[in-house]
Formats: sequence, structure tokens, C-alpha cells
Amino acid sequence: MTPELQSQKTRSLCRLAPVIPVIVIKDAAAGADLARALVAGGLPVLEVTLRSEAALDAIRAMSAVEGGHVGAGTVLTPDDARRAKDAGATFAVSPGLTDRLIDACAEIELPLLPGAVTASEVMRAADAGFDMLKFFPAEAVGGAPALKSLAGPLPRISFCPTGGVTTGNAASYLSLPNVVCVGGSWIVTDADVGSGNWQAIETRAREAAALRP
Repeated sequence: MTPELQSQKTRSLCRLAPVIPVIVIKDAAAGADLARALVAGGLPVLEVTLRSEAALDAIRAMSAVEGGHVGAGTVLTPDDARRAKDAGATFAVSPGLTDRLIDACAEIELPLLPGAVTASEVMRAADAGFDMLKFFPAEAVGGAPALKSLAGPLPRISFCPTGGVTTGNAASYLSLPNVVCVGGSWIVTDADVGSGNWQAIETRAREAAALRP
């Protein structure tokens, strides 16, 4: 799968909802219920970061939920990509981009949403064939104003900003012409997952789904 085709697929996923929940899950047993709550709330595209031992098992459980599109985040190496694909991930998200990761995702046909923040990084990703990118860490590198500045010289590149995105600033990102969606960690909290408060998560998902300008 070429980078161009990968970007077509990730762009299509990013268009399904204004927010992709970025999830760090510690208990895989909660995965299916969590996915059902998010999908019911109008957020079908879910990013489970590979930052916990439960991540791959959670991806397996969440991938079985009807209507959901579950991907793996914090994919750093070819091995990460292969393990995510084997667990049922339908896309991968990385904070950056390397040649080895490009080759691995092409080989296993796993759509990749790679990260870039500087003009040079964005141009390098574009040269490789990617035109749908993650912008991370969004707030730390200048937020919406920085992202807006990239739209002028790089109008064909679209982004999913992640990192410091909240209910308070999501709308400012979503109003930009080069932003398709945002990634946010505020929708899923450890407290609600731990207590099984799926209704609270579904409610926040519905609020996030209504953020599209």
C-alpha cells in the first residue's frame, strides 16, 4: 500500500468525526464497553496508544465493536506496526516518520497517519507521499496559529492536531482550512473507565461530535 493510498484512507477516517479520542487504556477488559460508548456518542474512530501493557488486548476487544474503527497510536517501530495490525488495528498513528516505518506500513498494508510539525518535516512527509498528517505536540509547538501558518506555503497538506487539544481550544483548530479533525484525550478519563461510567464518556463524546463548525 503506497503512502498516497494510506493518506487517502486516513483522510477518510479523519472525516468521520471532528474528534478522534486518544486513549491510554490500562484494563483491556473495559475495551469493548468503552468503544461502544464512544461509537454511540458519535465518535467512531478511536486511537488506542501503545503506552500500556493492555493496549494490544484492548485493540482486539474494541475492534469487535460494530461501527468502530480502531487504530494504534504511538507507533514508533516496524514491530509496533506489525503487532498493532495483528491485534486488529485498521490504522496506525505515529508522532513522527521514519523510512523504516514507511516501509513496514507499506508492506503490511496498514494506513499510517505520521506526525510532522516543522515545514521541513511536513515537506519530507509530502515527498514520501503523505498529505494527511498528525500535528503533534500541537499546543507545545505554537497551537492553532502555528498550524494556520503552514496552510499558506503548504496548502495541499491536511492535519489532525493532537497534544494539548481541549474543549476550550478544539474549535479554533477545527476552524482552520488545513485541519480535518483533532485528537483529544479529554473524552476518556481513567476515573470513568475505572468506575464503568460509560454514560459520562458517551455524553462527552456527543459534545465532541458536535464541535464540527
